[in-house]
Amino acid sequence: MSPERAWRTLDHANSARFRPGDRLRLEGGERFAGTITLDEGEAGNGTKPVVIESYGSGRATIAPRGTSGITVRNTAGVEIKGIKLVGDRTSRREGVGVALRNNLPGTRRLSHVRITNVEASGFQNGISVGADEGADVGYSDVRITDVSVHDNLETGLVVYGPEFRAERPAYAHSGVRIEGVRAYANTGDPKSIERNTGSGISLGSVLDAKVVRSVAHDNGARSASDAVEGPEGIWVYDSSRVVLERNKSYRNRTGSRVDGGGFGLDNNVSSSVMQYNLAYGNDGPGFLVYSGKPTGAHKNNIVRFNMSWDDARKLPEYGGIVAYGTRMKSLDIHHNTVVMRTDGLASTAQAGLRPPALRLRDGMTGVRVFNNILATDGGPLVEAESPYVRSKVLLQGNDYYSTGRWALTWGTDRYASLTGWRAASEQETLDGRPTGFSADPCLSGLTEPVTEVAGAAAGAESLVPGCEGQVPLGVDPETLGVELGPVDYFGNEVPSTPVVGAVQPLDTD
Repeated sequence: MSPERAWRTLDHANSARFRPGDRLRLEGGERFAGTITLDEGEAGNGTKPVVIESYGSGRATIAPRGTSGITVRNTAGVEIKGIKLVGDRTSRREGVGVALRNNLPGTRRLSHVRITNVEASGFQNGISVGADEGADVGYSDVRITDVSVHDNLETGLVVYGPEFRAERPAYAHSGVRIEGVRAYANTGDPKSIERNTGSGISLGSVLDAKVVRSVAHDNGARSASDAVEGPEGIWVYDSSRVVLERNKSYRNRTGSRVDGGGFGLDNNVSSSVMQYNLAYGNDGPGFLVYSGKPTGAHKNNIVRFNMSWDDARKLPEYGGIVAYGTRMKSLDIHHNTVVMRTDGLASTAQAGLRPPALRLRDGMTGVRVFNNILATDGGPLVEAESPYVRSKVLLQGNDYYSTGRWALTWGTDRYASLTGWRAASEQETLDGRPTGFSADPCLSGLTEPVTEVAGAAAGAESLVPGCEGQVPLGVDPETLGVELGPVDYFGNEVPSTPVVGAVQPLDTD
C-alpha cells in the first residue's frame, strides 16, 4: 500500500475489490505482465473515481498475454492516466488496449470515464467503448484526451452500440469528447472482407459527441482488397449532434476500391458538423457525406470551413468533397477550399479518370453548396451524376477555377465554361442574377507539392489565397438564411460579407 510495500504483480491487483476513491498506481518505467479488470460493483463515480495511473518517472507499461490490457466491464467512475499498453501476437487478434463494455439491461448510461495520456499498440483495437449484446445503452460523460493509438489491427479508437432503428432512433452513448488523439498506422485486417477495418477513429451510436484537434494518418494500408466496406481516417455513423472540428486526416489508405478517405458522415447521421478540418493525400475522398440505407435518418448536416488538398489519390471515382446517398436530405456545404490535382495520377489521367473537386451523386434533396473554392489543374471541377434541379441541389456563389481546361459534368452533359453551364442548368443564379466565379484564388497549393512540416503533417498555408483583396465575395448568407458559424479555418472572425473559401480576411479596422 506504499512504494516500499508495493504489490508485485497485476494478478494481486486483480484480486482486490476497488471502491470509490481507490487508486492503483504502477511504477513509471516498469513493465507489468498481465491484465487489469474492473467488474460490476467495483469502480467509483464522478467525484470519487477509481484511478489507474503511473507514479514516479515515465509511464508504466502493461503487457497482457493474449488478451486485453485494461477492461472495464459494466461499471464506470474510472480514470486511466499515464499508462502504456503493448499487446502481443494473440492480443492483436483478440485483445483491446483499453476496453469499456456494458451489457447491463436498462436505460441508465454508466457515467464518468477519463482516459488521459495513454498509448495503446499491438491490439485488435487500441481503445474501444461499447454497448454489447443485451444492452441498449453504454456510457456517458466520456473524455479521451492526449492519447496515442497506433499499429493496431482494426481501429485505433472505436465507439459502438446496438443496431440503429430509424423508426425509434436511440443512441447508446452520450457526452463523448475526444481531444488530442493521434491514431496512426492501424493497418486493417487483410482477412476481413465483410466489414471495414483499418480506421483511425470511428464513432457509432453516439449523441452529443465532439472530436477535436486530433490526427489520423497512414491507416488502412493492409485492409482487405475485396472488402465491401473500407476504412476512413475519422468517421461517424448511426449518430446525432456530432462535431468533427480542427482535426487533420491524411495519407489514409484502403486495400479495396471503396472508402480510404479523410473524414466521413456515414449512414444515419443527423444534425452534425464537420468544420475547420484538413484532409490531404488520402486514397479516397477528403470529406464524404453518405447514406446507403433508405431510413431517411441522414439529415440536417453541415460541412464548412474545411480544406481538402490532393485527395482521391487512389480512387478518382471519389473527389475532394463527395456527397450522395439514399434519402439524404438537408445538407449544407459551404466555405470550403478544395484543391485537386492530377500530379502523381498519370495512369488514371491517361485513362480519362480525374478526381473532381466536388462530386455529387444521386439520392439527395435539400442540398446547398455555396461560397466554396473548387480548384483543379485541368480535372473536372464538379461531377454531378444527375442534372439536379435547384429544388433538390442548389449551387451558388462558388469559385470554380482551373489552371488547365475548365470542365464540369452535369448529368450526361459536359460544359467548358461557367456561363454555358449556368445558362443550361439555372444553377449559380440568385433572383435571376448570375452568381459564381471563375477567378484565380491564388493558391500556391495548385502548383506546389504537398510538403510535410518538420516530418509531421502538412500545413494549410498553401491553401490560403495569396492575392489580397481579390478573392471574390460569395452570396450573402442572410439571403440564404444560413448561420455560418463564428470563425473561419484559422479562427478568424467571419465578416458579415464573407469571401469564398475556408479562409476569411483579417479585420484591419
